[in-house]
Amino acid sequence: MTQPLSSALEEQIIAVEEQLRLAMRSSDVAVLDHLIADDLVFTSHLGQVISKQDDLAFHQAGLCQFQTIDYSERYIQPIGDRILISVRVYLTGIYGEIPFEEDLRFTRLWQRSPQGTWQIIVGHSSVVQSNSNAPKPSALQA
Repeated sequence: MTQPLSSALEEQIIAVEEQLRLAMRSSDVAVLDHLIADDLVFTSHLGQVISKQDDLAFHQAGLCQFQTIDYSERYIQPIGDRILISVRVYLTGIYGEIPFEEDLRFTRLWQRSPQGTWQIIVGHSSVVQSNSNAPKPSALQA
């Protein structure tokens, strides 16, 4: 059975999520390198499977400039010695010369590295549909 999340552990995860947000916003490759596990598997909202090296190269290239990265609707769930987080993220920025605006939900699995720091080992993003009348999965009947 899953243990309840302690407030100290919740604070740690919120802190590393904030480090991640700020590093993404500024394309701080050194911080991203520290926060992302070497064997990361991330599936984007476009269905692309992205490695740590892909993600770092994306930020190093400087093609994408995030202007806004706002978190909301955060859910944190411990799973053994790992932490699952699901968070809604409103993103704006410029990719190349094209402005973008996205409403996404990210799911990330955090695990302690051998050095004791938290790192993302798995991630996924999906588009949040604008249809607010869509039923939640719990409202659907099997």
